[in-house]
Amino acid sequence: MNRRSLLFAGAGAGLAAGVQGAQAAPGRRLSARAFGAKGDGRADDTAALQSAMTAALASGKAAGLLIIEPGTYRITQPLHIAPPRGQSGDVVHLSGISGYGARLVSEIRRPSPVIAFASRSITRFILFEGLDILGCGTEGPGLQLESDDNRTGIYNFCIRDMAVQECGGDGCRMVGNVFEGQVINSYFRKNKRNGISFAHGTQGGILSSIHVFGCVLGDNALYGAHLTNNCNDVAFYGCYFVTNGSFGLVAENGITLLSDCGFENNQMSAKDFDHGDAGLLLQNYGTLIGCSGYSIFKQTAMMRADILQNLTLIGCAGSGNEQARNAGLARITGQPSARVVMIGCNGESRFSNGLEPVEIGGLGGGIKLGSHWNSSSLARLGDHHLWVDRRGQLRIKGGAPSSDEDGALVGS
Repeated sequence: MNRRSLLFAGAGAGLAAGVQGAQAAPGRRLSARAFGAKGDGRADDTAALQSAMTAALASGKAAGLLIIEPGTYRITQPLHIAPPRGQSGDVVHLSGISGYGARLVSEIRRPSPVIAFASRSITRFILFEGLDILGCGTEGPGLQLESDDNRTGIYNFCIRDMAVQECGGDGCRMVGNVFEGQVINSYFRKNKRNGISFAHGTQGGILSSIHVFGCVLGDNALYGAHLTNNCNDVAFYGCYFVTNGSFGLVAENGITLLSDCGFENNQMSAKDFDHGDAGLLLQNYGTLIGCSGYSIFKQTAMMRADILQNLTLIGCAGSGNEQARNAGLARITGQPSARVVMIGCNGESRFSNGLEPVEIGGLGGGIKLGSHWNSSSLARLGDHHLWVDRRGQLRIKGGAPSSDEDGALVGS
């Protein structure tokens, strides 16, 4: 709310003016070939593509959709897009880059993005689609969206049908006030860091409300996806995290939702199964629905988690075979006061630090609740609590117990 208040309190009039300007001069369609791009795999197309992107996206209210025709385009320097500073609503519907059949082959020899979109105002409805970015391993991210300032923002954007591979940094990186966007049906593979990363900015920009659909994040040297610098409002649907060097996904401050996602054979950089780890590293909180983990190599469980708030797993499963036959569902620790609920899950789960979950319909069937007097998941009948004392006797008390022998023995 703070971010949006800052954005819209001072930008309402500017947004209206931007929309009116767009209606007066509707988005244009520009051809990369018209700017001299060859796409023959031999010519250096850097200058031509930079000129085309500048004309299409960096000119303010007259922004357009750049079409990069099928072909192979050599890129020797980073491509930068930065709409004018201080304008609002400057990039509107049907603005962006469409490159179905176009491969951008990077020959960039320094750690800079292949394509960097930096918002210096308030940018919305930007589209990146169809591009195939192939790195050489010495550049930075393949695609970067950045708006590291509460007075600026990138929102209502879409990245779809992209392939970003073999870059020296992340496949895709989003930083700062980047929000209300979608990443759809894209592949982020074999990058030297992460497949995709999300982060709050260092100058106050807040990343939030990002939805990732049907993407493959695999064979990256570090993680498939990384949520860092305290961001957490990202959701993944039907995504596949496979054979990454370390974790398939790391969520340092929690994650909004993982739905129908798979974690398979991550931790490929580990020496062996005994030195491996989980597919997902989760801290603080999270919700997982219909997610699964499977391993025949070094992934030891679908998830390892350190929970401070709430964790909910519904219909999740974890298993393994061959050298990973002991792989399970989860290894969970956290504050004893944290709430963990597991419904209809399969696979071995281990809990530590006194954390006791509520399990419904798990491998043992029935309902399993906490048994220690100070568990956060004790059985309750109205305002009465039930627990098992150290002698194995069932006790009951109206209100919360204050010690192991508080209350009355059931049946006494």
